[in-house]
Amino acid sequence: MSMEIEITSEYIDQLKESIAQKNSGYLKDQLHELYAADIAIVINQLDLNEASYLYDLLEEQVAADVLTELEEEKREELLSTFSTKEIAEQLDNMESDDAADVINELPEEIQEEVLSHIEDIDQASDIADLLSYEEGTAGSLMAKELVCVYINDTVGACIDEIRKQTDSVDVMYAVYVIDENKKLIGMLSLKKLIISHPLTRLDEIVEPDVHFVKTSATSEEVSELMQKYDLVVLPVVDQLGRLVGRITIDDVVDVIREEAEKDIQIMSGISDDVDSNDRLWRLSRARIPWLLVGMCGGIIGSRIIGNYENQIQIHPEMAFFIPLIGAMGGNVGVQSSAIIVQGLANNTLLGDTISNKLLKELGVGVINGLICSSLIWAYSFMIESWKLAATVSIALFAVILCASFLGTFVPLTMNRFKINPALATGPFVTTLNDIIGITIYFLVGRLLYHVL
Repeated sequence: MSMEIEITSEYIDQLKESIAQKNSGYLKDQLHELYAADIAIVINQLDLNEASYLYDLLEEQVAADVLTELEEEKREELLSTFSTKEIAEQLDNMESDDAADVINELPEEIQEEVLSHIEDIDQASDIADLLSYEEGTAGSLMAKELVCVYINDTVGACIDEIRKQTDSVDVMYAVYVIDENKKLIGMLSLKKLIISHPLTRLDEIVEPDVHFVKTSATSEEVSELMQKYDLVVLPVVDQLGRLVGRITIDDVVDVIREEAEKDIQIMSGISDDVDSNDRLWRLSRARIPWLLVGMCGGIIGSRIIGNYENQIQIHPEMAFFIPLIGAMGGNVGVQSSAIIVQGLANNTLLGDTISNKLLKELGVGVINGLICSSLIWAYSFMIESWKLAATVSIALFAVILCASFLGTFVPLTMNRFKINPALATGPFVTTLNDIIGITIYFLVGRLLYHVL
């Protein structure tokens, strides 16, 4: 029986030592104590030879489960050591959606060869069908394994049919009811199935109100629907309304996690989907574009400061607060855009117009601006001159208002034009606010010092 074991570096080193000694008996005992997900964590930390040796010790079904849990790069390395027939044997032990995900990562020239080696013709057909759907749609997410019965059956016949079909389904989440054309009619409550008389017709106990999606629905639409209605399984129908598959909550959790990771990377200025285990060049390539954007913004900022060189020579104390103005503008902009991006992701902004959100964020900006500018005025007045205090406080108030506006307007506008609004919380808005903030600071300084 598997149990939860903490996977530490010491534990992995111990397994590596056993692999080097070819201590297969000890390793099998250890693997028997681990869940598939934990075994995958271990294999992800091994080199290819070690991973292959450990993987060969796994039982067939466990090996298939581990393969689906591995990181994509490690799975690709491991599969490169398999023949097409060996890959097909692994796919035979997977659910159709997992098998389709694995085979989709293989080079196109060997995908057909792998499919031809799969002994279960129905499994091969299901995988081939799933491969035809566009990535990121409900069709590509769904599994073909499900339990369905016909509307004209009786409860007794239905239970007999369920017994036959459950051999191909690991977990039975729901029983779907279809008509003679395989169109989805509804679903059955297991409670009603148990308490109903065996001769009761299914059309008397079927629940017709069932949530479903079409194969063309996006993965984001699927995850939103399942989150909104707390669903653990969602049926998928084709364009004619025929039941073709089902999506389970574990698949949607993967989608939610991947989307969250993607947004975090975009917000941090990383353009590609990468992780810490990727090669140096790929990690660098994912980060460099936005670093260059930030560098260009810094160059523009330095040129702006250079244009006011005479002003700084006359009033050098103004240079003290340049970092503060830039930092406050960037922080306020990121805060505003993060709130908007979160609202867009949660669909909590559906009732708000752009003007309403702008007004609300400007109201927040006014309050925060008054508080911050008052504090910086008091500090500057005590430490420096009253002219500098007035300049810094007024400029800071204007910068906070401007940053609040941009932090709200930019992601909302990006979302309207179908651009990922998470871009607005990254270096783009931060750099823009730095440039605008410094410009406002020196313009206010020039005006006030001249007037006062």
